[in-house]
Amino acid sequence: MERLVCVIIGYVCGLLQTGYLYGKWKHIDIRQHGSGNAGTTNTLRTLGWKAGMITFLGDFLKCVLAVWIVHILYSQAYPEELALLSMYAGMGAVLGHNYPFYLKFKGGKGIAATAGLIFATNPMMMLIAAIVFWVIVGITRYVSLGSLTIVVLFVVEVVVYGQRGGFGLSQAHLYEMYAIAVFLMLSAFYKHRANIKRLLNGTENKFGAKKKQED
Repeated sequence: MERLVCVIIGYVCGLLQTGYLYGKWKHIDIRQHGSGNAGTTNTLRTLGWKAGMITFLGDFLKCVLAVWIVHILYSQAYPEELALLSMYAGMGAVLGHNYPFYLKFKGGKGIAATAGLIFATNPMMMLIAAIVFWVIVGITRYVSLGSLTIVVLFVVEVVVYGQRGGFGLSQAHLYEMYAIAVFLMLSAFYKHRANIKRLLNGTENKFGAKKKQED
């Protein structure tokens, strides 16, 4: 039951669509511009750097908020499962971000929210992921490739850290945690399926370049 509660908490937090709300403040529906995506990249390309950074921080922090709420609720009752319950909350936040019911389930792609989960899981993991992301984007100029790389890296980090005893979970709970990490990775790949196709075709938009087609 507590797992479901954590997912619901995360989903409610994930419903805070920063890009959409910022766009409304600027009298536009971000989903009707650019790629039609309500996430950081489309907001940045449509409304500029300030809007992009605000969107990223909002989407990042709503996942941190979900984990924080779970810690308040369950740190005393389920201390030995807290890391796992936090992962459920993070998954809920990503789902709320990607599929907000009040926007007809049309949200973002979940990368900023996942970054918030990585940070809430272990700040060092976030630091490594951030470095890898910017190295890849700096070399290739593909934001989508950097995004997909860090969700794969997150799975690796969770498994390595978990097997080294970092989460203090039983092996059964660790497998549960790994399954959530893999689910989030697959979800990110699904949301980026059009980007993946363009990456394979060599037509993906490069960061900082003039936009060729919708992302």
